[in-house]
Amino acid sequence: MTKLPVLFAPKLAPMIVAATFACAVTLAQAGDFKILQPVGDKPMAVKKGVLPWGGYYVPSTPETVRWGSLPNADAQPVLTVPSGSIVTFDCVSHEGILEDQGKDPVKYFGQYGIKPEQVLNDAKAIAASNVEHDFAKDGPHIVTGPVAIEGAKAGDVLKVEILSQQFRVPYGVISNRHGKGALPGEFPETPDAEAGANATHPEMFHNVSIFVPIHEIGGKWYAVMKRENGREVRFPLQPFNGLFGVAVNTHEKAHSVPPGEYAGNMDLNELTTGATLYIPVQVDGALFYAADPHFVQGHGEVALTAVEGSLRSTFRLTVLHPGDPRLPLPAPMKNPFAEDSKYWITVGLNPDLNEAMKDATRQTVQFLNEKLGMDRATALAYASAAVDVEVTQVVDKVKGVNGVIRKSDFQSGSQVKLGQAH
Repeated sequence: MTKLPVLFAPKLAPMIVAATFACAVTLAQAGDFKILQPVGDKPMAVKKGVLPWGGYYVPSTPETVRWGSLPNADAQPVLTVPSGSIVTFDCVSHEGILEDQGKDPVKYFGQYGIKPEQVLNDAKAIAASNVEHDFAKDGPHIVTGPVAIEGAKAGDVLKVEILSQQFRVPYGVISNRHGKGALPGEFPETPDAEAGANATHPEMFHNVSIFVPIHEIGGKWYAVMKRENGREVRFPLQPFNGLFGVAVNTHEKAHSVPPGEYAGNMDLNELTTGATLYIPVQVDGALFYAADPHFVQGHGEVALTAVEGSLRSTFRLTVLHPGDPRLPLPAPMKNPFAEDSKYWITVGLNPDLNEAMKDATRQTVQFLNEKLGMDRATALAYASAAVDVEVTQVVDKVKGVNGVIRKSDFQSGSQVKLGQAH
């Protein structure tokens, strides 16, 4: 990608009440960045050249998304593909189109110097559509899909390899909303929402959203924010989808915020390009979806959101049946499990952070015992001495904890692969 010069010019941000410092940034030459507009308006097979990986493509349109909920057992797929297929999703960030931001991305981003043609067409279409969304009751996420995978049955495992995550736009947003985040009641330091707050009067929500441009420096991408003294703070980007998974086994509406055994809104920042997530399949067809694109997120995600920004995300979707040696744990699995080139990553999920910690520890011991051949007492001792346990997020109703196991500690190091670990 070409270098994106960034110029700063403080200005009034009427859509962001609680005017803190450094919100307004003008991207004088955002046109240098190639905006990744949709390549089509329907799910379809594509050849290499149309998209780098070929395979299949799923756009985010009013017909292919749901806003704030996940596919359930009654969901109809927008596309059906064979196991092992490569599928690219044009994922749209919810930031900039939510009710507390005016539900008009052209106007919202325009206050930061973003021209209408630099706003994604799919974001404009979804914001202007009649896709059902209740700001108070539903999740914020634009969930694209689902895609059915041939041969997937409940009790199987869907192996999701993350092949690519491309920035679609050169800007993102970090938000802190009343009653949410790690410090509800303390932040945001603004008045509570007023009665009658809606998309016509977004300022009445008194939520805080901070616009964050991204900048290429020396071939690497960074988020750029301003401090009160006018100086910059820059931090490196690591794009990932905070939310992807399989359909929830319920006939009720499935809220998009809490993660679960179906994966969903795990906000696990290690799930970036090159990583793999193994998800227990809940319903026949699996019904895979993707959403909540992030440019970068710290462990905990304490404000409520990460640097939220739209991504073009490509996955390889493979069904693993019980007994397959590539499984990290015997199917049916209780929770998802992840890996990348350096680490195996166990997953704990529970509304109680202490219980999520126990969940991750149990899966760590099980994996070390059943896959890597450690007796359980030694596995727990090794985990205590060598496994880093991280708080994934504390803001999604169900909290996440993950254990990080170094592959280099076992035999051939980073070359160890599931199914060949002994």
